[in-house]
Amino acid sequence: MYFNIQRFSTHDGDGIRSLLFLKGCSLACPWCQNPESRSAKHSLLFDQRSCLNDCHRCSDTCPSIEATPEGIKIHRDTLDDSQIIALRNVCPTQALTVCGEEAQQKMLFDTLMKDKPFYDQSSGGVTFSGGEPLMQSDLVTSLAKQLQAEGVNTAVETCMHVPWKNIEQAAPYIDCWLTDLKHTNERKFLDWAQGSLKRIKSNFHKLAPIAKRIIIRVPVVPDFNDSPEELKDIIDFAADIESCTELHLLPYHTLGINKYRLLDMPYLCSDKPLNNPDLLEYAQQYAKQYPRINVIVRG
Repeated sequence: MYFNIQRFSTHDGDGIRSLLFLKGCSLACPWCQNPESRSAKHSLLFDQRSCLNDCHRCSDTCPSIEATPEGIKIHRDTLDDSQIIALRNVCPTQALTVCGEEAQQKMLFDTLMKDKPFYDQSSGGVTFSGGEPLMQSDLVTSLAKQLQAEGVNTAVETCMHVPWKNIEQAAPYIDCWLTDLKHTNERKFLDWAQGSLKRIKSNFHKLAPIAKRIIIRVPVVPDFNDSPEELKDIIDFAADIESCTELHLLPYHTLGINKYRLLDMPYLCSDKPLNNPDLLEYAQQYAKQYPRINVIVRG
């Protein structure tokens, strides 16, 4: 189950890359910029601004959609996956859109291989993203193995919040690990992201001796980890991960807020981007005591 293939990307790994976005995530970070990726099944997005209000094609198709004088009303508590699939391409204005599509591995491989000349010229490749791509570890492992056999560089963006067997299975076929480390405090991480930091730390220590390259990425989020002490602890942890050569600080932004409205989900984080250059400069200066790790601020 995937929801996008982004071609000609120059982020999320070296060179020109294609990004395969897979659905499903094991965390619930309230600042997530891809909330449509959380569910492993199809997701339904609705933009009232584009709705004709009187065509009723969606309500005629789906029993969980009601046509009212004020516009359509989606009863998401009764909306199931089969109903969402039936709504694909029903709306003439695309006010209703379905996120998620099932595909055979061969189709994905063939699509990703179309840009191999660009990978070769730029030392680029393919990056698996999401959601949490390693929730579909069989697919990632098999595709990465195929890609490497064709000389394509592979990378994976992962929150590391999956069973170790999922990571171990893919590890031989991943050239670069773009790993999230959001906090070092178990309680705060659980409260905000609803996950186990113990599992993530354990996976980091198991991966370190076998990974070819690890880049740790830190979303710097207001009121969550935007203090000097919290960033110091994260940098100290990264310094113990032997395969880690870079740490990227990702200042919080609000570009994904509109998606929450389309999904009828509350947005629980700040409505203003992080604006604290002194904090980011402090973190970069602090990290200089660890010469192996290059700390970069990514806008």
